[in-house]
Amino acid sequence: MSDDLIRVRRALVSVSDKTGLEELAKALHGHGIELISTGGTAAAIAGAGIPCVDVVDVTGFPEMMDGRLKTLHPRIHGGLLAVRDNREHRQAQADHEIRDIDLVVVNLYAFQNTVDSRGDFDACMEKIDIGGPAMIRAAAKNHRYVAVVTDTGDYGELLGELDTHGGRTTGTLRRAFAARALALTSAYDGAIADWLHDQAGIDTPRLRTLSGRLVQSLRYGENPHQRAAFYRTGKARSGVASAQQVQGRALSYNNINDTDAAFECVAEFDPGESAAIAIVKHANPCGVATGETLAAAHARALMCDPQSAFGGIVAANRMLDGEAARAITGVFTEVIIAPGASEEALAIVEEKKNIRLLLTRDLPGPQAGGMTFRSVAGGFLMQTRDSGRVRADQLKTVTRRKPSARERRDLLFALRVCKHVKSNAIVYARDGATVGIGAGQMSRIDAARIAAAKSADAARAAGAGEPLTKGSVVASDAFFPFADGVLAAAEAGATAVIQPGGSRRDEEVIAAADEAGLAMLLTGVRHFRH
Repeated sequence: MSDDLIRVRRALVSVSDKTGLEELAKALHGHGIELISTGGTAAAIAGAGIPCVDVVDVTGFPEMMDGRLKTLHPRIHGGLLAVRDNREHRQAQADHEIRDIDLVVVNLYAFQNTVDSRGDFDACMEKIDIGGPAMIRAAAKNHRYVAVVTDTGDYGELLGELDTHGGRTTGTLRRAFAARALALTSAYDGAIADWLHDQAGIDTPRLRTLSGRLVQSLRYGENPHQRAAFYRTGKARSGVASAQQVQGRALSYNNINDTDAAFECVAEFDPGESAAIAIVKHANPCGVATGETLAAAHARALMCDPQSAFGGIVAANRMLDGEAARAITGVFTEVIIAPGASEEALAIVEEKKNIRLLLTRDLPGPQAGGMTFRSVAGGFLMQTRDSGRVRADQLKTVTRRKPSARERRDLLFALRVCKHVKSNAIVYARDGATVGIGAGQMSRIDAARIAAAKSADAARAAGAGEPLTKGSVVASDAFFPFADGVLAAAEAGATAVIQPGGSRRDEEVIAAADEAGLAMLLTGVRHFRH
């Protein structure tokens, strides 16, 4: 099929996005191609002085029903669907005056834009394109003879082909265009179905379509033998997928995964209340802190685990300033992501050519909704994003000693970080900074011990006279199944604990906390992160 050249004599052009339309129409006309068009597209082509046949002159019917009926006609779809070496098809064309259409250039009504701009129900319904997808699918089905273009970014490729082959298209290009076109209609219909499911209050629809637009092909995945690519979904959410990369080498698969984890974590902290820095390695925070400035927050986050922070990802919740840029670039860092950057910061980071700098304009917001997906063999899991945040008035003191005001602040801070640590997760914190993190362990006691051990290592590296965990508080992402985890936290110097509760041994755990002189708060909310 790759050598099947088809001469383009007649093209139907109907686009809502007029980008590049005049140049395309002129080029097609230059190849002697007759242009058919509709409504605003026809007016734009004619206005540029290019001959154009209105679709109503082809069908013999006027546009009607507010434009809902214009291209849904046998003289259009017959010209797209006819199998040209089939005698019966050819006879039907002759009997009903149906001429071939060799090229369709169509893009669809901006349905998702209308939804994102909070259009009302009727406005969104009117943006469901009918004629466009019908023509696209017809042309794609019959791509042995018909080329279909659905993206303004493909105009150059089409025109290059026509120039190279004297106004003809190759089977290879038509097949590639057909695949792109059908992917578009699938994504388009999927977005509409998702919206309608939301409108109907259906959380688990019978069929679910996932789609994304390619951002970049990646050199490899988690490991060099794995193929990978990065796609952006149609959902509007600030983060790594929507960020502008200002400098640095192309992001790797692991860079993207870790940067997403870092930015989601730092977004837990309101930039209006304090500056915050999250340092992430292998999708786990290795240091998170708040401060008066980003530089101060970075110094405190770095102190938690300076060894793991080497080669890590740094996320900021405020515009990157010069002082913070100097502090961050003073440590080997793979990626920096922030809502923005000052001119001074840009100049400082630019001196480190290998650092990838991403700017997002804003934060996603910890309460932002949306779904998360994870593949399993033969399917995928879907769930709502963990946007839960425990309020101070939801906390229940279960020990004899109540936490102090400082302890309560640190407990809530530690819990916000713990939400972003792989389970089983333990986070020690003091004065708005993590001082020990235990992640991804098979038992909670191991997470508590590892966090304390790493904190001791960090204290020695900093020349501190006592463990950083002394006087800290501790957060657990799930309940303590035994008292040993609480006792390990007490041995590390923690004075207060926050956890969901719900274990059969809660009374035993609370009694151990009382005996150790700890204050304990229960949240009733678990934050597993596998």
